[in-house]
Amino acid sequence: MNDLLVTIGLETHVHLKTRTKMFCGCRLEFGVEPNTHVCPVCLGYPGALPVMNGEAIHLTVTAGLMLGCEINRYSTFDRKNYFYPDMSKNYQISQQAKPLCLGGGVWIETGQERKFIRINHIHQEEDAGKIIHYARYSGVDFNRCGTPLMEIVSEPDLASPDEAMSYLQSLKQILVYAGVSDCNLEEGNMRSDVNVSVRPSGQKELGTRTEIKNMNTFKGIYAALEYEIERQCAIVRKGGTIVQETRRWDPDIGETQSMRTKENAHDYRYFPEPDLVPVTLCEDQIARWRATLPELPSARRERMMAEYGIPEYDAGVLADEKPNADFFERCARICGHGKVVANWFMTDVMAVMNETGRTLAESALTPEALAELITLVRDGAINGATAKQLLLELFIEGGSPAKIVAERGLAQVSDAAALEEFIKEVFAANQKSVDDYRAGKKAAAGYLVGQVMKLSKGKADPKLVNTMIARKLAENN
Repeated sequence: MNDLLVTIGLETHVHLKTRTKMFCGCRLEFGVEPNTHVCPVCLGYPGALPVMNGEAIHLTVTAGLMLGCEINRYSTFDRKNYFYPDMSKNYQISQQAKPLCLGGGVWIETGQERKFIRINHIHQEEDAGKIIHYARYSGVDFNRCGTPLMEIVSEPDLASPDEAMSYLQSLKQILVYAGVSDCNLEEGNMRSDVNVSVRPSGQKELGTRTEIKNMNTFKGIYAALEYEIERQCAIVRKGGTIVQETRRWDPDIGETQSMRTKENAHDYRYFPEPDLVPVTLCEDQIARWRATLPELPSARRERMMAEYGIPEYDAGVLADEKPNADFFERCARICGHGKVVANWFMTDVMAVMNETGRTLAESALTPEALAELITLVRDGAINGATAKQLLLELFIEGGSPAKIVAERGLAQVSDAAALEEFIKEVFAANQKSVDDYRAGKKAAAGYLVGQVMKLSKGKADPKLVNTMIARKLAENN
């Protein structure tokens, strides 16, 4: 593909995390019976007037601020006119002339380098309904119709499917961090229209683009881009012409297929929405919203590396999801050992999360309890094996580790005299292992240690047991 340059731009539609729809009071709830969360406004009945959802404006501006956009102090809504079964009004309330956010962008990782992907604008609009196809007929569910939606339009700065994936993953992480959206692809919270073109190397003018509509999985977007790039390159190399059109991705056959020739803006007959007043934002309001912004994930990774002395990989894993990062930082500040907390979180805590299928929010484990557990191990009050057994219980049922240890007598046995008795008993019962060690089978020492741990019901100090057994075996030799 060295003779041809690839250009990709993404129009990403994101559901906003509001309780109600954009222009009416109908509740937003995924998976309910079709057409049960509807009203005259979202169904487009004559005479029904829209009322703007202020929280949707707030969330869109929050997204814009997180992405470094310039916020329009004066923004207006427009009608985008088209006829389709999923749009009951035969027009969509959107923004075309004066969107809420302009400019900004997202930093992505491209191998060992970073690249800035510019954003053209972010505009607010309402989502359409959902067409459901059955064997002999199709139906329309209008529950989704009117859902607050923002469309994030990138500049054509992406040059490969890998860059597109990095952009979408970074964008999703930022929006989830800010609480703007859940970005749940399975529920359709995040979908993208993919624009792609190719041109000869050295040509400045972009090639004719095609648009692949309504892609709602990252895997699907990647596969569709790979196919469409190859399709266009093959046509150009044979001297053919790319047709500007809208295509769809068919995952069953692994191909894009033509839907229709591409519309232009004038085909939608945009005109100002007469039933909504402009959105006017003052400097104080924007400043208040800016003050509530969370730290960007990339900035948090860098700070966590410096503040807690953890490597880049650890910081990347911990900062990947905001609830995990919040939990880690709170725990690390309580017990004062960031690297130790990072090790516990990335191995034991995440293992319990995978085992139970629960997130931290769905568990009973608190940062205070984990810090207490780590402190008990560090101070020698309990050993690592006991701590790991307690962790699962704390995750599911909660409680104070110190209190549980005291109530159940789980404190680590570090008294040399008590351990000596355990060791004598184990040596007497396992003479063959002692003889094996004398014969050069060093692994036999590990077996003896295990027997002491078993005899002590896991409460013996394993380090001290190892030392004492090694000394006793040396004496026997």
